[in-house]
Amino acid sequence: MSAPNLPIRYQRAGQGAPLVFVHGFACSRSDWRLQLEHFAKSHTVVACDLRGHGESPGEPADCSIERYGADVAELVRSLGLDGATLIGHSLGCRVVLQAYMEAPELVSALVLIDGSRIGIGDPDTAERVVREQLDATGYGVFARKLFADMFLPTTDAALRELAMERALQLPPPVGTELWARVVGWDARWMERALATVKVPLLVIQSTQINAERVRVPLKAGENTPWLDLVKQCAPAARIEIVTGVGHFAQLEAPKRVNRLIVACAART
Repeated sequence: MSAPNLPIRYQRAGQGAPLVFVHGFACSRSDWRLQLEHFAKSHTVVACDLRGHGESPGEPADCSIERYGADVAELVRSLGLDGATLIGHSLGCRVVLQAYMEAPELVSALVLIDGSRIGIGDPDTAERVVREQLDATGYGVFARKLFADMFLPTTDAALRELAMERALQLPPPVGTELWARVVGWDARWMERALATVKVPLLVIQSTQINAERVRVPLKAGENTPWLDLVKQCAPAARIEIVTGVGHFAQLEAPKRVNRLIVACAART
């Protein structure tokens, strides 16, 4: 379906308290298929394709966390989903935080799945440096490395190949501009966005990006700079580690992730 007054596509199913799912960088709403199937039995579920992703059109200028957050807030408002729990994965964590800042009155809880902060320091400088790096290496080289690190050797090969193929289909100008803006947003807004949260916040983490800039799985009880930031800025947040999986915990460990989402939604 096309969103009212927005150039984005979404799907909706079920009835009950609303859950809104937002995918990550170079991904699509299909990453939530196991959640939509599960929760449609008891909730209204909505998943959208962000601009430039999946079935939604988008020019590079349209692709930013600020624009995406405003889109999600408007989608919630236009569909009458007041009191929604917003669930984001990876880049989608930033989008749901931005949507909450845009319209906190529409949101009853937030769930961040395998988030991170990749930009620090001066936002404009951080953004410029990343854009220059991507221009030099090329989006395809960058995307292959980024997505190759997201999975464990034990990850289902079909899932790994699908994610990689889809990432490489993202138009390079969109991918380059969006990733640079993600870095800039992290430096400019991440701390403030976390600190503004006044609703239940659940952080589900399965991996971290280590000092060598390599994504590695987490062990139970392990801490990371990202989780330290969450504790500092949003001390009431609930943090849960999902072990033994890569970056796409919602697809690799859906039963565990779904149980945690239910518990968070029940706190509202």
